[in-house]
Amino acid sequence: MSRSQQRGESARSQLRRSELIATGRKLFADTSYDALSMDDIAQHAGVAKGLIYYYFKNKRGYYLAIVEHSVGELVMLAASEPGLPRTERIQRTVEAYLRFAQENGAAYRTIINGGVGFDTQVQAIRDAVRTELVSTLAEGAYGHRDIPPIARLALLGWLSSVEWLTLEWLGHQEIELAVPRDLLVRMLRHTLNTIEEFAPECPAPPPDLAWRPYTGRDQVPAEAAGAAEADPPGA
Repeated sequence: MSRSQQRGESARSQLRRSELIATGRKLFADTSYDALSMDDIAQHAGVAKGLIYYYFKNKRGYYLAIVEHSVGELVMLAASEPGLPRTERIQRTVEAYLRFAQENGAAYRTIINGGVGFDTQVQAIRDAVRTELVSTLAEGAYGHRDIPPIARLALLGWLSSVEWLTLEWLGHQEIELAVPRDLLVRMLRHTLNTIEEFAPECPAPPPDLAWRPYTGRDQVPAEAAGAAEADPPGA
């Protein structure tokens, strides 16, 4: 087999593997891990069961691949648009996190709750994503990832609040996304201010329109909303 043929075969294998993971994410979003057999998965994917064993060895390997893929997407979303102003980037990070949880509820619950039973591998994935998200937040707030232990500890504490608030919000989605987003952004502002008190080398980003109170108008800064009410068109 020539190198070009090998590359083509590798690309097809990656595509097929990605398709199987996409199918699995949909299946596990609606059905518990224990309720799905490999026969069920193969039937929904429209492939022979042996193909799933070929790529993932067993159902657990398939499940872990789905969790890892979900985590990778979450980190990628949080780290997107690095050219934005720091405070706006932090807000985008929080919003991307919440949207991911909203659109991938089952995968998100698996990541946060640690998998099926006491699953050390899923917990290791969860710890890795926490570390990466804290580093992403540090880069957004301070322009670099290398921060003192006290700052990292405070950001981990805030992230733990994010996780459990998000889990609760997933059960009450009549609350629009802007509410937990702005609540978490304001909580983060207080966390960053506190970090500055303990670690002056980590000054909080200056307040601007990205750090606005919740107004009930998604994506409308409080100052702009107030101006619109004070000066209606034609006044």
